[in-house]
Amino acid sequence: MQELTEGQIRSSFVNCGTADATRMFVPSGLAFAPWAELDYFGWGDPNTPGRYSLVYWREDSPAGIVLRRADRVASRIQVHLCSFCHTPQPANDVALFVAPLAGEAGQNGSTVGTYICSELTCSAHVRLQPHAAPIQPYPSTVMRAYRARLLERVDRFVADIERVR
Repeated sequence: MQELTEGQIRSSFVNCGTADATRMFVPSGLAFAPWAELDYFGWGDPNTPGRYSLVYWREDSPAGIVLRRADRVASRIQVHLCSFCHTPQPANDVALFVAPLAGEAGQNGSTVGTYICSELTCSAHVRLQPHAAPIQPYPSTVMRAYRARLLERVDRFVADIERVR
């Protein structure tokens, strides 16, 4: 992923107004973020529990969304699938995230949601080296495909947020 500045991040959000983006928490130390290891940049707001943000490069410009994570409920031992990275995770490591729609619909309370890795750690999961097998292509080819599909799914979710303006 290409490096992002605070200004790029604040101006990238599709589902919050400029005033909200100006006040929102953005992590410090962006120059030290592991950009080469990320497919998207996601973080939680330490001042507002349950509020998260995600920014990724869509073509030549960043696109960002504001999310709210639902409270996690401990369940029986189960495995859930993240809808972004499609990796199986323990039930408490996947959570429902809800995002307000862009524009007037979002201002009126309309949202869209999906199940995502609870700490937005999909980039780490798609970079795990797959086991070598005679019927699989090279592990690096598999990882590139996983990363490409992750970004396709993120892009579809953001498109759903933007659809109703």
